[in-house]
Amino acid sequence: MGDGLIAAVTALSLCAGVWLLHGAAEPRTPPQPSAAEARPGGTEESGRSAPALPPSPPDRVRIPSIRVDAPLTGLGLTKSGSLDVPPAARKNLAGWYEAGTTPGETGTAIVAGHVDNADGPAVFYDLGALRRGAVIEVDRRDGGTAVFTVDTVEVYDARTFPDAKVYGAAARPELRVITCGGGYSRSTGYRGNVVVFAHLTGSR
Repeated sequence: MGDGLIAAVTALSLCAGVWLLHGAAEPRTPPQPSAAEARPGGTEESGRSAPALPPSPPDRVRIPSIRVDAPLTGLGLTKSGSLDVPPAARKNLAGWYEAGTTPGETGTAIVAGHVDNADGPAVFYDLGALRRGAVIEVDRRDGGTAVFTVDTVEVYDARTFPDAKVYGAAARPELRVITCGGGYSRSTGYRGNVVVFAHLTGSR
């Protein structure tokens, strides 16, 4: 995946915070990762990866520790070149960048989802509470499941979002899971993104 190809994801409606803007009587922002979940140097010291899998589109993502169990839809790019987002009305739907790496094959696979919608918390509301070592499972259309282990959980301001670090090519099977975060303002919405970095550690 080329650097910057979907960098504008940080500016999309993924981060509008419509529930907090219009629907929350007592606004509460989603959990944010602590400094303990970040690791200097990214995923370079995160341990051995399992052998890469052949390409296969993903159908479902599960993150048991934060109670995520969601279908996946393919996402493309908008006319402006940014990553499209899942329909906001379907709050338990996540998406994956279908022109890029499929989860489990060598490279960087991208999964994104809303943190909230007009009705309340959405699929990745608790993503910032994820911890290093947590498991992410992706069911693939070939009948297999790619199992990833979380290396780091980071939060980035939209103005200094590290495109190359998040979206850049990887020499092993890696996964990024992205939603909104970084604090919230009623005038501008969420200030940035929570990004989970994970690598393939097994399959079944």
